[in-house]
Amino acid sequence: MPGVEDKVVVVTGAGGGLGRSYARFLAANGALVVVNDLGGSRDGSGAGQAAADTVVDEIRSAGGRAVASYDSVADPQGAAAIIDTALSEFGAVHGVVSNAGILRDGAFHKMTDDSWDAVQKVHLYGGYHVVRAAWPHLREQKFGRVVVATSTSGLYGNFGQANYGAAKAGLVGLINTLAIEGAKYGITANAIAPLAATRMTADIAPQELLDKLDPELVAPAVGYLVSEENTDTGSVFVVGGGLVQRVAQFQNEGVTFSAPPTLAEIGSQWGAISDMSKATLGSNPV
Repeated sequence: MPGVEDKVVVVTGAGGGLGRSYARFLAANGALVVVNDLGGSRDGSGAGQAAADTVVDEIRSAGGRAVASYDSVADPQGAAAIIDTALSEFGAVHGVVSNAGILRDGAFHKMTDDSWDAVQKVHLYGGYHVVRAAWPHLREQKFGRVVVATSTSGLYGNFGQANYGAAKAGLVGLINTLAIEGAKYGITANAIAPLAATRMTADIAPQELLDKLDPELVAPAVGYLVSEENTDTGSVFVVGGGLVQRVAQFQNEGVTFSAPPTLAEIGSQWGAISDMSKATLGSNPV
């Protein structure tokens, strides 16, 4: 089975946690992995090469193939350099796993512009920059696999994570369109919302829950979405603690008005408008 054998896959934020698990799993299954990590702290400050180098050493020691990249995903030049590393070291790029992220949590009434912008630049802009740099190569070879890391905070919300949730929801919008534009070029684009115990979640969830959320339990789903066998596209999966489940948007039949309704008229129909008891899978009506 081809799987990910000999496929060149870029994994951002791969110096620890989930990204490390993804990189190691892909390499163990025959992929050639670009282990990208800026090496900064959880809030995005600082930089270093040790994190990426350590993961590359782990992969090579196990007989796998990997190379390190220390460039930032937050600007187009850094993203281009990451893809250039894949091309120069392995001669191609077949997949991108956009996993790099930072946290700058805070209640919305205390949110600063700096905290908002920093999180958007790494998560949402970072996903855009890296996939955009790889996109021409994926189109030209008529094959590509894109996986972005969304979050249950983006899908459902979470106190203190307005910046993070907005960025993660934005990535779902990105893959929805990439799935459409990439279809005739053999490119799939999907999102995963991982649930795992990492430095990003160390003080967010109770320890008894974290103990059940080994990052290694998420990696196989990512590996499958990158594989040749995967044909799913434009889908979102919540993965963690052994669970792999698809989530999707639904829509009801709605209520149609023949003329602009009055406030009272629309109010009288609001129960039917908001009732989801007979909802079906949603789609773009345009």
